[in-house]
Amino acid sequence: MYEKKIIPKYESGVDFTKDVLYGKWKPCLMYLLYQGSRRPSELQRLLPEASRRILNIQLNELEEYGLVSREIFQQMPPKVVYSITELGRTLLPVLKAMDEWGAAYKATLEEIKFNNRQSVDV
Repeated sequence: MYEKKIIPKYESGVDFTKDVLYGKWKPCLMYLLYQGSRRPSELQRLLPEASRRILNIQLNELEEYGLVSREIFQQMPPKVVYSITELGRTLLPVLKAMDEWGAAYKATLEEIKFNNRQSVDV
């Protein structure tokens, strides 16, 4: 995991949660792994916009926090499977709340963003 030069000072639980989930794909990875264990290639297929390198980095960070586990099967070729841990499952209410909020306000926020973009282009 990337080591920060300045040790962060967490003023609240939101600060710490934000730090744990910081990364474009981490919430998506957690949500997909909550649905079931997956191989890296399957995660890559489900998130085609994400590079394999970034997915690996973010999966490793989630693993270091104990939110996901990686199982390596000793076979040829080696097989790796990621699963959500019990600690990771405790984040499900947060992820569901994010999903529900995004679904409820998506149209409104897209309209605001589109209108702002138009006013900048003029």
